[in-house]
Amino acid sequence: MMEELISKKDLLELTDISYGQLYRWKRKNLIPEEWFIRKSTFTGQETFFPKDKILERIKKIQTMKENLSLDELADVFSPNLSKLSINEVEIINRGIASQPVLNIFMEMNQGVKKFSFEQMLFIYILEKLLRSGDINLDEGKMVLQVMSDHYRSMKAGELIFIRKLGISSCFIVSNVGDIHFEKSTKLVTKISLSHCMEELKSKLL
Repeated sequence: MMEELISKKDLLELTDISYGQLYRWKRKNLIPEEWFIRKSTFTGQETFFPKDKILERIKKIQTMKENLSLDELADVFSPNLSKLSINEVEIINRGIASQPVLNIFMEMNQGVKKFSFEQMLFIYILEKLLRSGDINLDEGKMVLQVMSDHYRSMKAGELIFIRKLGISSCFIVSNVGDIHFEKSTKLVTKISLSHCMEELKSKLL
């Protein structure tokens, strides 16, 4: 299901914030760059946002900015997780993944005792896909390999999983608009990497 978007004009009117505030919060990393989505309309290029996520974020900013500076808010919304690592027990206890899913990752990455944020994200996405029933175990291993090979160069993109005549494939794309496939190709699922990243952060902070 496509994520509902809201235009910049409607967002500013609905939240009663100014253009300057919105872009000041963007510069301070209070609002992720990838949430600013440029799309072609009949009037030209316009900016849209994922509606639910941007409204929730602005509500939090407006509530918290009374007691915190913008720099302090930036630490809350964009913490430095690059040095964070947790063990297998914490992965399970924090609800990031179940033991069977963790075992799949560890089978492909033998010797791992501590998990980086990037690895946790891969495991979390695999958990979501397997729990939904959209993919099977072998396809899950393919997803892990694709993320491992390409995630670092396309962190703000989306993971696309397709199936055609029983043959499955997945890939990561950036700046996704409308994607069209031939009729015999089924779009199994599409997952926003940045959305999953935000969900994972909420389990770690």
